[in-house]
Amino acid sequence: MLTAIVLIDTDAARIPEVAAAIAEIPGVSEVYSVTGEVDLIAMVRVREHDDLADVIADRVSKVEGVLRTQTYIAFRAYSQHDLAQAFALGLDD
Repeated sequence: MLTAIVLIDTDAARIPEVAAAIAEIPGVSEVYSVTGEVDLIAMVRVREHDDLADVIADRVSKVEGVLRTQTYIAFRAYSQHDLAQAFALGLDD
């Protein structure tokens, strides 16, 4: 399982619509509206490295109202909450 944290700048007038559209994309597990330098943060969880390009470059970045994305790929999870959820979903292969 690969996890990417995607920082998203949007058209300020479309933040709720953009967030809802991104949340519907397969591979996107959560979308947060946040304060600070960016408008949204999306958590993307996929099985294969190539799937990141499909989800982020081919889907998220093309949602109407997305102006820019910046992606961070997680190396290791330290949260027991995240680990418990992964095992509960049967993603422990």
